[in-house]
Amino acid sequence: MTGGADDQGRLDLDDVAPPPIGQGGGSVIPVSRDAIGGAPTVGTGADVPGRVVRVMPDVAAVDRVFDYLVPSSWEDDGRGERLGVGSRVRVVLAGRRVGGWVVEDHVAPPDGVDLRPLARLSGMGPSPELIDLGRWAARRWVGPVVGFLATASPPTVVEAIPAPPGPVVVPDSDARWMTGALDPTPDGSPTIVRLPPATDPIPLVLAAARRGDALVLVPTAAAAARLATRVRRSGIAVATMPRDWARAAAGGMVIGSRAAALAPVRDLRAVVVLDEHDEAYQEERAPTWNARDLVVERARRAGVPCVLASASPTLEALAHGRLLAPSRAEERTGWPVVDLLDRRLDDPVRSGLFSPKLVPVLRGEGGDPVVCVLNRKGRSRLLACDGCGELARCEEHRVPMVQDVDDRLRCPLDDDHGRPVVCDSCGATRFRNLRAGVSRVREELEALAGRPVLEVTAETDAGLLDGGGASVFVGTEAVLHRIQRRVARVVFLEFDQELLAPRMRASEQAMALLVRASRLLGPRSAGGRLVVQTRQPDHEVLQAVLQSDPGRLVPEEKDRRSLLGQPPFTALARVSGAAAPEFMTRLGSPDGIDVMGPRDGSWLVRAPDHDHLSDALLAVSRPAGRLRLEVDPRRA
Repeated sequence: MTGGADDQGRLDLDDVAPPPIGQGGGSVIPVSRDAIGGAPTVGTGADVPGRVVRVMPDVAAVDRVFDYLVPSSWEDDGRGERLGVGSRVRVVLAGRRVGGWVVEDHVAPPDGVDLRPLARLSGMGPSPELIDLGRWAARRWVGPVVGFLATASPPTVVEAIPAPPGPVVVPDSDARWMTGALDPTPDGSPTIVRLPPATDPIPLVLAAARRGDALVLVPTAAAAARLATRVRRSGIAVATMPRDWARAAAGGMVIGSRAAALAPVRDLRAVVVLDEHDEAYQEERAPTWNARDLVVERARRAGVPCVLASASPTLEALAHGRLLAPSRAEERTGWPVVDLLDRRLDDPVRSGLFSPKLVPVLRGEGGDPVVCVLNRKGRSRLLACDGCGELARCEEHRVPMVQDVDDRLRCPLDDDHGRPVVCDSCGATRFRNLRAGVSRVREELEALAGRPVLEVTAETDAGLLDGGGASVFVGTEAVLHRIQRRVARVVFLEFDQELLAPRMRASEQAMALLVRASRLLGPRSAGGRLVVQTRQPDHEVLQAVLQSDPGRLVPEEKDRRSLLGQPPFTALARVSGAAAPEFMTRLGSPDGIDVMGPRDGSWLVRAPDHDHLSDALLAVSRPAGRLRLEVDPRRA
């Protein structure tokens, strides 16, 4: 028995040194009965009777594969016939039962090893192609492969696949400018379709269905359910993930959010990603994989067309392949009218947060409902004493304190450091609100509008959002996702904080907010207006939306990223956690790798491309302790 066995031959998982990150399947450990405790052996080496399979256990800390014997009784009762590569099984490892996946079948174990039999067959799992894709993803995003295999597996036990759906006639569509979007490209690269916010994506989805079994990704599960309902009305068999895993494997169209990138598709013929710019496609937990990039690789391996659709394609998407855009007239009709309220001449102190031009909008003179967006929670994010002018700061951390709904001052770095609303310099209890949060803004909006204003949070009842009496809503950007009905006005109260955010993708993220707002307003013909208060009306993001031409954003953003050595021109990873200092010490300074930091306890590692980045990170043995590796960090 290799590494981790004690003098009695028992394997303790705590004693197994962690393998290099992302190297799933790199080591083969034949598991014997003696090594893990049990009954007498059943044979050794090449003389082992029967069938042997290689299993990857569902244990993230043991990113290795093990050999097991298929019990002879399984061949008699039919389980052996159902067992194959991808099957989910249960095995005994280190004295306990764990789940796992068969990743190889009919293998020849090393000589002189006693094998233990499989304990249970737990149904179907990912196909061999998805297992290989999971291994690629584990290397690409530097993480264990078991996470990808779990995502590719059904949420419940699936014993058999139902019969495939019958043939259907897919209705035609009139979106002629999209013709050719699903034509294969010479090099197998995807096609990027610039789909205006109010343009119906159904014609593109139906075009994919005409090619056969198609995989369609949308950012959220709720959006997937709505799209699936619409497609079913056309008579097309649709499986939504992850609930319909077995139906997806049987054939037809598969629709889902991020996890659907690893969904089973019987005979994949086309891949469509709607709103590829949406950050929901990227996993927040490590490994921080992106469903868009994963399905691009999946389509390339399958040799099928892939379409990435977005109102404002990201530079990463544009780097993948060719762009297909509508005519200027068609694109313009898919965007609402934009009103930029230029506040450069307003007194930043006396004028407050609201432009005088905003008052008639809030009172409904342009129509209802009105949705206001401010990405600041709480009541106040910056307070100054009305008596002495001192900022309210935490005595311990010396950072500005914030005021939440309970009217106490709180340190944003440590909730335990709080105090009543009292100036620690002069003792005064009156403060000026220099940067209001959304809770305080609701009160001020109500006074300006002369009617009730509803603050929208995650707990807000859906009935109040759908014609529940309120005509004015305010919230963080989450309000744009909670409200589903058509609105008359969307107002960004302070958009400059989005444009000036100290993040690499600030411009793209700001554009994504405007795209989402435009969806609520509908096409230009609906009469809705997008209102933006700003002191930067000439910013390329605002000019792109004003001109209904997202392409205006690309040249400057591309030049900026290229000059600064940022993705997609390089590959980037962020390293943080208690074990990060030790990891970075072990990493050192490899050729072609730039290390930046530390800053706020994290480092940035930059490489010319993802292959070099993965090679550098995987070459480092992982130290003990908490370590977080974010490849392609969203908010760097």
